[in-house]
Amino acid sequence: MNKAPLPSGFDLALNLSRRPRRNRKSDWVRRLVRENVLTVDDLIWPLFVVEGENLRTPVASMPGVERLSVDQTVVAAKKAAELGIPAIALFPFTDPALKDPNGSEALNENNLVCRSVRAIKKEVPQIGVVTDAALDPYTSHGHDGLMDGETILNDETVAVLVQQALNQARAGADVIAPSDMMDGRVGAIREALDAEGFTDVQIMAYAAKYASAFYGPFRDAIGTKAALTGDKRTYQMDPANTDEALREVEMDLDEGADMVMVKPGMPYLDIIRRVKDTFGVPTFAYQVSGEYAMITAAAQNGWLDGDKAMLESLLAFKRAGASGVLTYFAPRVAEMLRKG
Repeated sequence: MNKAPLPSGFDLALNLSRRPRRNRKSDWVRRLVRENVLTVDDLIWPLFVVEGENLRTPVASMPGVERLSVDQTVVAAKKAAELGIPAIALFPFTDPALKDPNGSEALNENNLVCRSVRAIKKEVPQIGVVTDAALDPYTSHGHDGLMDGETILNDETVAVLVQQALNQARAGADVIAPSDMMDGRVGAIREALDAEGFTDVQIMAYAAKYASAFYGPFRDAIGTKAALTGDKRTYQMDPANTDEALREVEMDLDEGADMVMVKPGMPYLDIIRRVKDTFGVPTFAYQVSGEYAMITAAAQNGWLDGDKAMLESLLAFKRAGASGVLTYFAPRVAEMLRKG
C-alpha cells in the first residue's frame, strides 16, 4: 500500500515505549484482549401475553414486538430454548373488564400469567420462567399498589403481592420478580414462599427501579398508560439519586433476594456498576421499552446501524457489571450470536 506523503517539517521519530494501538491492529488481537463478551447466556426475553388463540398483535410503539396469546407464548418459549436463551419474563395485557381498584385478577389462579406459566412448563420445562409481582397490569387506576385516595398503601399492597407471588409459584414460576417498589415486599414474599414449600423459587428484586420517562411503550404494551392516574414517584426512585439505590439493594438482599435488578438500563449504567462493585451479587439490567423503541426507530429511519447499536448497547451492560439483561432484542441477538 502506498504511503501518503507527509507535510514537510514533521518529525516521525516519536520515542514511545507504549503504543496501545498495537493491541488493536487486527481482528485476532482485538478478540484476544477483549475484556467483556456478550453471549446468549446473558439474555432474558420479556414477552407480553394477551387473551385469545393463535394471536400475535403488534405493539405500535415497539416495532417488532408483539402481544402473544398463551399458545403463541409457548411457541416463543420453544424458540427461546432452541436459541439457547436461558429465561423468559412474562407480562400480561389484562382485559380492562377484569381490572378493579384492588387488582383482584392478580390472584386468579387461571389468569393469563398463570395459564402461560403452566403451558410453558408443560412444553418447555427446561426454560426459566420469570413472573412479575406487581399490581399495575390488574388495577383500574394503573398503579402498582392499592390506593386510599391518592395515597399508595404500602403494607396492604405487600399483603396482596404475597398472594400474587404464591399464585405464580403454584403455577410453576421459577423466579418471582417484584417490580412494585413497596417497602418490605421481598422479605414478606420470601417468608411466604418458604412456608409453602417453595424454597427453591428464586426472587429477582427490582431493587433500584426509577420513576423513568423510558417506560411509555411498555405501558402501551400492557394497556396501563391510558388508565394511569398521576405518577409513580412516591414509590419508584428519584432519577437524581444513587446512594439511595445502594440502600434499596442492601435491604432487598437482607430480606432474601437472590438477584437484583436495575431499571431502566442504559441511563443507569453507573448504578449497575456501583451495585455490582458494592455487593458482588447477580445484578441484572432491564433494557426497557423506551430504550428499545429509540434504537429501533432510529434504525428504521436510517439514522444509525440498528444491529451495531443493539449489540453495543448490550455490551455496555456487561461492561458496567451486569450479570445479564432483560431485553426485547433477545431473539434477534441470539440469532446473530449463533451465526457468529
